[in-house]
Amino acid sequence: MVRYLMLLTTVLLCGCQQASEDTVSSEPAPAAAEAPASNSLAAFLDAQPDDVKVRYQYRHPQQTLQFFGIEPGMTVVEGLPGRGWYTKLLLNYLGSDGCLIGANYSMEMWPLFSFASEEFLAGQATWGEAFKSDAEGWGGDNAATLEAFYFGSMPESFAGTVDVVFFPRVLHNLANFQNAGEGEFLAKALADVYAVLKPGGLFGVVQHRARDNMSDEFANGTHGYLKRDWIVEQIERAGFEFVAESDINENERDRPTEDEVVWRLPPSYNGAGDDAELMAALDAIGESHRMTLKFRKPE
Repeated sequence: MVRYLMLLTTVLLCGCQQASEDTVSSEPAPAAAEAPASNSLAAFLDAQPDDVKVRYQYRHPQQTLQFFGIEPGMTVVEGLPGRGWYTKLLLNYLGSDGCLIGANYSMEMWPLFSFASEEFLAGQATWGEAFKSDAEGWGGDNAATLEAFYFGSMPESFAGTVDVVFFPRVLHNLANFQNAGEGEFLAKALADVYAVLKPGGLFGVVQHRARDNMSDEFANGTHGYLKRDWIVEQIERAGFEFVAESDINENERDRPTEDEVVWRLPPSYNGAGDDAELMAALDAIGESHRMTLKFRKPE
């Protein structure tokens, strides 16, 4: 059912430079085009390959990155980058004056996934260096500096160095295992987000949204969806100020039953198999209904 998808010198460099897919995939995604000299976000996005642009209708990268205030030269943390779609855009859009820091689930949490084989866990144990090595091939000559850490073990030298933390569809797994009593995974991740940001830094969340009429059991993270008010409560409890929200990533066609999971939808199509008719129906829905929330670390 589920597919989901580390220094002092470098950190100081990142600080001066102003560092999910939901699936875990072994298939390399195409490198994104480098940002044009104009640093225009619209022009940069327009220059991407067609297989990247095809998801714009669902992920609205221009509006999303603008809403969160992400600009070239910044230091940005991306939650659960993997070989994710947004990683390649950020790496090249931030440019050589920027820094991109990947943040992964903790090694205490990964074994809780049903698919976590010994081989998979061995790969996750060396994820930080592997991520940086792989990502060096995703960027051009103007790509951002790269760093990485695991939630719950953020290097102290990272603290207060980041302009924006961006979580694209990251929170449901953290919530799921915390709600199940397996550990304070969400609380620790949010504590890291708070610590890594500069005073006044922004925290942007895009997350599969459960509608208010769905049960709390459905919206506990196991199905991929979470409720908006619950997320706001958790993030405010971690010390953040709620700033604003946007409807840019909403999708009214996504109306799951209590038995359905978010991974039934593209790009995962879990459960569809070779059923062309079902896949066509899922394509007609598109990617999930998502909330887009912006928070600030107090000055």
